[in-house]
Amino acid sequence: MAQTPTTIIPLGFSAPEFSLHDTVSGKVISLNELKSDKATVIMFICNHCPFVVHIVDELVKLANDYIPNGVSFIAISSNDVVKYPQDGPVKMKEFAMANNFPFSYLYDETQDVARAYSAACTPDFSIFDSDLKCIYRGQLDDSRPSNGKPVTGKDIREALDAILEGKSVNPEQKVSIGCNIKWKQ
Repeated sequence: MAQTPTTIIPLGFSAPEFSLHDTVSGKVISLNELKSDKATVIMFICNHCPFVVHIVDELVKLANDYIPNGVSFIAISSNDVVKYPQDGPVKMKEFAMANNFPFSYLYDETQDVARAYSAACTPDFSIFDSDLKCIYRGQLDDSRPSNGKPVTGKDIREALDAILEGKSVNPEQKVSIGCNIKWKQ
């Protein structure tokens, strides 16, 4: 399994607007409809990546813990479904339902949204403040499929706690590591 890091870009960029197909509801949903006035977590994930499969339970737990506090979570899959049919919309819906996703799981068919966010891997996380400015771009925690460390969501939990407490998010952030996004040729 190839390990690809999050692309490092300066914090403070504005979340690019999008409207994407939600594989569970079947509706086209925009960032404007899903964003929070407190914090919005945008996650690029996919169904088959061992890094995502390793943390999926914590993603659901994290969302269930913070959604009641006004935090929005949005999952997006941008993989090439011709070469990776297991990441197609039907399978995405099955994956979301099997894992009880409490958030939308959107399909980025053109891969334009992944490019706009400079997403590089799955999972790839960015947290945006109430003005949709990026204040966190890093890992969920130190756990990886083969390192034996527990999946806790520590890094994202610390960032979200800081936001909810009105404090600054620690600018020292570790990049996420995962499988590369499967780009179309």
